[in-house]
Amino acid sequence: MMKTFSIFWLLLLVYNLISAQDYYVFRAKKIQVTPDLAYQPGELLIRGSKIIRVGKDIKKPKEFTLVNWSDHEIYPGLISPGSSLGLAEINAIRPTRDEREVGTHTPEIEAWTAVNPDSELIPVARANGITHSLVVPMGGTVSGISGLIALSGWGIEEMAVKQKVALHLWWPGQGLSTHGNNKSGKSIDEQVKDRNESVYKLDEFFNQAEAYIQSKANAPMNKTDFNPSWEAMPPFISGKMPIIIHADEKRQIISALNWAEKRKYNIVISGGRDAWKIAERLASDNVPVIFRHVFTAPTQANLPFDTHFRAPGILANAGVELSIGLRLGAWSAANQRNLPYYAAHAIPLGLQRKDALAAVTINPAKLMGVQNQLGTLEKGKDATFIACSGDIFDLRTSVEHMRIAGQEVDLSSRHTRLFEKYQRRPRTKN
Repeated sequence: MMKTFSIFWLLLLVYNLISAQDYYVFRAKKIQVTPDLAYQPGELLIRGSKIIRVGKDIKKPKEFTLVNWSDHEIYPGLISPGSSLGLAEINAIRPTRDEREVGTHTPEIEAWTAVNPDSELIPVARANGITHSLVVPMGGTVSGISGLIALSGWGIEEMAVKQKVALHLWWPGQGLSTHGNNKSGKSIDEQVKDRNESVYKLDEFFNQAEAYIQSKANAPMNKTDFNPSWEAMPPFISGKMPIIIHADEKRQIISALNWAEKRKYNIVISGGRDAWKIAERLASDNVPVIFRHVFTAPTQANLPFDTHFRAPGILANAGVELSIGLRLGAWSAANQRNLPYYAAHAIPLGLQRKDALAAVTINPAKLMGVQNQLGTLEKGKDATFIACSGDIFDLRTSVEHMRIAGQEVDLSSRHTRLFEKYQRRPRTKN
């Protein structure tokens, strides 16, 4: 009996020690809970991977570990709304790039499966506060399905937060060229015919997918009738998951909006260079926009040089759910670390600070369907946050600490390793 009693108390003691270690209180000079709510100073209580409590002076458990970041500001982890991180390494070396598929219609392709978890570009992006990224397949018209990854983890299976986020559709160009600017030599009527035909072919592809799904629902299917492309389509046809349509020019975006409205699809516009021109319609149609052209020069000579600096503010002020990202491809994979500065550049030119913060945190989380896990520092969400030396939108600020789902993340990268190496270089004597 005494032996059993002793074991009980020993187990209770061990349990209490483990429980005490589970609770962490992070104290900082500022905690940005949501885009429009901050505590200065603030405290954040986490246990394991979840946020338990946040406030100015929170109620604390009897036993906890205090992390005093009194000189830091805490923000939710930044979310890139689309990149080739892990799919492309060196832009000039083709064997290191796997961001594009062969074929024009490959909806069954899942981008997360091709991510290289040991990519040197992932720690570089992570070092400036980016905790998650949507990994986007490219190539063709229907390029495949994007997945959301955390920028930390042992292997891609652990990194993949949501393997299927959205189907990606690259909308056919809708522009027309005069003979002086038309390399093909086609007349306006011929160009209109080609343009209409490209949309017709796209329509037929989705018609066939819908017919396949309906046929499968009505009767058993033979193995010979199995089609992997159509098998991937049901959640996007039904509207349960979004179709991200890549379109930049105004006529492209309007054509895509009309198509989606007719078919009752759930869509997001990506790229959106001219989206500011039709901001009111995008807002009324409740279509989110991923704006990727903050630093793109205007394509029309009569537009002011700061057109695309002002575009995010126009979209957000019109009521469009705005996310901000870099342009897609291998080049931007190496530059994802600059994501906060893309949002920051629009702040002096009409974008409210809270909308800029939302554009790289909660809004990407919403369009990916993970707003209950990521994007803000509210009770019950993942303990995913960064601690900065100052304002996250200030170029002089450095990200000094990161936690993803409660786990501390190493912020070293190839950049820091090389810096440290050359700091230790041999010095020549005078």
